[in-house]
Amino acid sequence: MPGIDIHQAEARRTSAQVLDVRENFETAGGMIPGAVHIPLGELGARLAELDRTRPVIVVCRSGNRSARAADALNGAGFTAETMAGGMTAWQQAGRPTR
Repeated sequence: MPGIDIHQAEARRTSAQVLDVRENFETAGGMIPGAVHIPLGELGARLAELDRTRPVIVVCRSGNRSARAADALNGAGFTAETMAGGMTAWQQAGRPTR
């Protein structure tokens, strides 16, 4: 699945919802401000926490898990894209985290 780059993700993060699918221990190093955290293994059971009317930008560490999550979300009726390079690229570019 082609993803959006970190610049596109940053530009869209106020209109879209950012979903971080990393594990709890991974998010301790920082998350994109405003992101919703749902580990990939819990996504199916927690879909109701996401707004179906807003696009979803899915983030993980490097982009692999987020692609699986975006595929699942698109299959469930969401509009989802993955952020290429994940949090590794985001943090290397000096983008904000919380």
